[in-house]
Amino acid sequence: MSVREDQVLNQYNKNPRYLSKQFIDSIPWGDVKKTVLPERFIPVIMYMRDIEAFTDVYYKQLIRTPTGQDPIIRKFMDRWLVEEATHVELLNRFLNEAGIDTDPRWMEEARAAIPKEYKFSDTVTPMLAKLFGKQFTPVHMTWGAINELSTLQGYKRLWELAQHPVLEYILKGIAKEESTHIFFYYTIAKIKLEESKFGQKLTNFIIDRFWQPVGSGIKPQADTNYVIKELFNGVDAMDIVHNNINGSLERLPGFQATKIITDRIGAIANPKILTT
Repeated sequence: MSVREDQVLNQYNKNPRYLSKQFIDSIPWGDVKKTVLPERFIPVIMYMRDIEAFTDVYYKQLIRTPTGQDPIIRKFMDRWLVEEATHVELLNRFLNEAGIDTDPRWMEEARAAIPKEYKFSDTVTPMLAKLFGKQFTPVHMTWGAINELSTLQGYKRLWELAQHPVLEYILKGIAKEESTHIFFYYTIAKIKLEESKFGQKLTNFIIDRFWQPVGSGIKPQADTNYVIKELFNGVDAMDIVHNNINGSLERLPGFQATKIITDRIGAIANPKILTT
């Protein structure tokens, strides 16, 4: 094996936090209201904030599985959880600085709104993972890589479309950390998939049957659809999805020539456009 898992973790840990105190102190909060934030992007930012806030839900699910009990993956997850919490704080403060007063209980309300179906799957998924043991780890890592890749492209689309300089500054900072998360998930997924043909088949089966755009299930489907339509409507946007998200998946063992991500996002954002 050319790259070991401990080497991946060491490389990940070499990256200092981009959202340091110095970065956060440099955010020009006083300039937020100087640029109008298009109202249609408010639900998008709230959605992104909520998904980041649900990281601990995924964390608690993963630590109940052989994947989360892997010492190398667990060390990554512990830092991942902390970093995502900072993303939540920055997105929520931006909303407040923009004049959108969020209820102090917004997180409790968001958790209360999680559909019952997801709460059921939150119980079943760890049981399924335990059934397959470590063979399920490439599923978790590939799924995580897809979601982090999707999140990164979502942030990029938002700052390009919103044309708000302070929001762009914040999102570019968050994107730097998301890129390091992608590195870990994607590299470990590749290692695990290379180790086992069965792992490739199982991962392909699970992704093909069950993967849906980030936030599906844990957020109401109407909310997920709104965000995808706002960010990825149009041929150019779908090219970004196909080249940067789906294309990355295709380079993993067992996923050559797949169109899963392009098709699923395209079916929501551009139902009349035939994906290629």
